[in-house]
Amino acid sequence: VQLQASGGGWVQAGGSLRLSCAASGGTFSRYVMAWFRQAPGKEREFVAGVTRSGGSTSYADSVKGRFAISRDNRKNTVYLQMNSLNHEDTAVYYCAADPSVITSAQRMAAQYGYWGQGTLVTVSS
Repeated sequence: VQLQASGGGWVQAGGSLRLSCAASGGTFSRYVMAWFRQAPGKEREFVAGVTRSGGSTSYADSVKGRFAISRDNRKNTVYLQMNSLNHEDTAVYYCAADPSVITSAQRMAAQYGYWGQGTLVTVSS
């Protein structure tokens, strides 16, 4: 499967952005989907995950209550709605997928075999 992330940009602190990740070349509903992010000088970290049906989601503590992950299996797309953004959310955001992952809470990047190219989110404080 190929993943194409979009929707990043510049936003002031307190603002919102919605990221999208479009999948092609595979059966989208077979894949648990997740968003990760990587800030300059830091390791890639788990942000949110969603099960194949969209019925279960998981979040990093740092974004819980502010971010929401969802998916539309008819459109082969996963979304990340980001609200109340702050400077610490500045990072390149990556979508990830894997048919072998079975839980939305899989936080290890190495468990995901498919990655999008990343989209940059810059939050101005």
